[in-house]
Amino acid sequence: MAPSFLTFSDASALIAKRALPTGWTYAGCYVDGVSGRILGNQQPDSATLTTESCVAKCISLGYNVAGTEYSQQCFCDNYLVNGGTKAAADTECNMNCAGNAAQKCGGPNRMSIYSKGALSVRAAPAAQKTGLPGSWQYQGCITEGNGQRVWKYQIINQNTNTATSCLSQCQNFGYQAAGMEYGSECWCGDAVDIAATGSTTAPEADCSVPCSGDSQYLCGGGNRLSWYLWKGTPLYVWNYPTGVNAGRYELLIGGVCVPLLTTSGVNGKYTFVEKYGTGTPNSTGAYELDVSQIGNPSLAWRTMHVKTDVFCSASVTLPDKAGRQINIGGWAGDSTFGIRLYWPDGSPGVPGVNDWQENVSELSLQKGRWYPSAMVMTNGSILVVGGEIGSNSAAQPNLEILPRPSGGGVVYCDWLQRTDPNNLYPFLAILPSGGIFVGYYNEARILDPVNFNTIKTLPNMPGAVNNPGAGRSYPLEGTAMLLPQYAPFTAPLGIIICGGSTIGAGIALDNCVSSQPEAANNAWTLERMPSQRVISCMTALPDGTYMILNGAKQGVAGFGLATNPNLNAILYDPSKPVNQRMSVMANTTIARLYHSEAILMMDGRVLVSGSDPQDGKNPEEYRVEVFVPPYLLQGRARPSFTIANKDWGYGASIPITVNLPGGGGARVSMLGAESSTHGNSMGQRTLFPAVSCNGNTCTITTPPNKNVCPPGWYQLFLLDGPTPSISTWIRIGGDPAGLGNWPPGPNFKKPGV
Repeated sequence: MAPSFLTFSDASALIAKRALPTGWTYAGCYVDGVSGRILGNQQPDSATLTTESCVAKCISLGYNVAGTEYSQQCFCDNYLVNGGTKAAADTECNMNCAGNAAQKCGGPNRMSIYSKGALSVRAAPAAQKTGLPGSWQYQGCITEGNGQRVWKYQIINQNTNTATSCLSQCQNFGYQAAGMEYGSECWCGDAVDIAATGSTTAPEADCSVPCSGDSQYLCGGGNRLSWYLWKGTPLYVWNYPTGVNAGRYELLIGGVCVPLLTTSGVNGKYTFVEKYGTGTPNSTGAYELDVSQIGNPSLAWRTMHVKTDVFCSASVTLPDKAGRQINIGGWAGDSTFGIRLYWPDGSPGVPGVNDWQENVSELSLQKGRWYPSAMVMTNGSILVVGGEIGSNSAAQPNLEILPRPSGGGVVYCDWLQRTDPNNLYPFLAILPSGGIFVGYYNEARILDPVNFNTIKTLPNMPGAVNNPGAGRSYPLEGTAMLLPQYAPFTAPLGIIICGGSTIGAGIALDNCVSSQPEAANNAWTLERMPSQRVISCMTALPDGTYMILNGAKQGVAGFGLATNPNLNAILYDPSKPVNQRMSVMANTTIARLYHSEAILMMDGRVLVSGSDPQDGKNPEEYRVEVFVPPYLLQGRARPSFTIANKDWGYGASIPITVNLPGGGGARVSMLGAESSTHGNSMGQRTLFPAVSCNGNTCTITTPPNKNVCPPGWYQLFLLDGPTPSISTWIRIGGDPAGLGNWPPGPNFKKPGV
């Protein structure tokens, strides 16, 4: 039935017919539609609409304002929007309610308004220019790019998008430009993207869609962005050194294998292991590099052997007096249970004769593991965590101890089960309290070192600006380091994890997150990186800085799953203020993708190796490079030192004789023996013990205990200003688990304790 019109004008008589709830009053007849609807939430049309039914509907939805229009329409909100104004006369609301002809329900573009309490009227929407967070300023309306989006990071907030929420989110992740589009979309990026994508200025009228979270403001339009620029102190400062200050890549030697794991040996050499099926068909799976023989490749490379497939295994250096290397786990079958031991022998220029030893029938893991992590504990035993049962198989959501304790020692971890398969190669560290830090997927926790119960659960790590579910461990694969510890070692230990990716789309992350897990405020601090990185590597330098190298700008870990190699090196200096710590260094010409490595050498260079992408574009990479940091290129003579005592206790005084040609004050650093694979540097740790000097005779005060400095082997460097000496290997804390007498049986060579 068509709506009917009444001609009488006794408004008070009509109002009297309305039975309004307590506190509700009739506010008058208002003009609708001049700048848009004056109430934002339209309900379904009703052929039985009355004033009472509309008000009741709005009350049930939690609104304080109701309006009826065109006989059958009901609208709700908490205020009038779009600058709603009263009609010239109340009689312009002259249409009978569809459900009660004795009542008026608005008219054409006229709305009968009822409110609880005083009626609030908001002006016609416009771009928000005041009350913005931080130092953001509105810049105008722009078009989307020429056939592409201006910014890559999109956040959709169907009901909550505002300038405040959008700009705050972009700011939190280091983006200094942001825009809103279609009312509900938030976009984050940089101002340079506007010109780079071909975006142009658009008329303000083109940005006419109200924000989904606050209709008094406009949030872009169709292919139009209301954009804002951060005008305050820059959210980040990246440094761009040039010349020798940018460091450089150099080709070191042609390789003989495509390694998936490299380890620095206490004999001054570097071990490489590779998986079966990589490289030449006759590969023995293991080699040792003597860099003193670089001019003669046949002498530089020593062929070694492994018996089972080390594909995606883990390694650490044992604290026994020989500094043996242990490699555990592998790809399938017996290899997943494999425990392989190598006693480094020989010295630079002097070939060794020892080889990897392995006998799975005599010595094996309790659980088969592919993609596990390993760590030396404070009691000298080896903690082995996580992995999968075998190649692309079910989770192995537990941990175990080597040597095997009585009773088995396998501990189930529900957090590994819950986050499978995005928790492989978890990041492990001993904390100064003795607790064990574990970082996996986007989570982290501290474990009791005796029973492995969770002591503390940390906040989740931030991911991407538009995806909190992004992760940091394999296969989303970022890279992690422990930040330097300084005498007297009372400050909480810091941990930094850089890069990673998102599940599904594989959008590589462009940030690092850091935390002090034992601090009262252990929230993650986010620092934006100059580029996106996944499957990258990070290694510590002797001056307390870090190199970030290798990886891709898109994808996840795995064969053929990452694209756009990241050829740039980044220097991270934690001594500088947060968000000013990154320097964009030299580039390489060699793509280092899946299965690439980076470890610190004894001369302060970084050994860069590997890449096995199997993507049909980039080769299996045999070439071995070094990255030469600026401290070796600035013309300064190296310091040097002699030391007699290389087997230290805790809290001891160790004499050394130093030569400081630069005349600077002596500093010493200790860097743990590391094994690099899949972004995980197992064994890495950086400590700066106290040192005092009288002339050229100095005394090092060793770290105070096993929690600050777990037992094991460390490279000792002397620093003269920024310039490091050649390192000397020292051991601290002895062999508390008696690993020198392990394992039993005649098939393994043992150094004793």
